[in-house]
Amino acid sequence: MTSRIGVITFPGTLDDRDTQRAVGLAGAEAVPLWHRDKDLKQVDAVVLPGGFSY
Repeated sequence: MTSRIGVITFPGTLDDRDTQRAVGLAGAEAVPLWHRDKDLKQVDAVVLPGGFSY
C-alpha cells in the first residue's frame, strides 16, 4: 500500500511543487492541499514546505 502524503500550499510558497515531486520520487503519492482545506483527504502525513516569499 502506497503512503499518501499531503503537501500544503500557502500563498507565497515556492517549493510546494518540488516537495510533491520529491514525495513521488520517494515512492509515496503526493496529495496537494490548499492551506484553507478543511478535508485532509485521508493522507497519512502532511509536509509543510519552506521557501516562503512573504
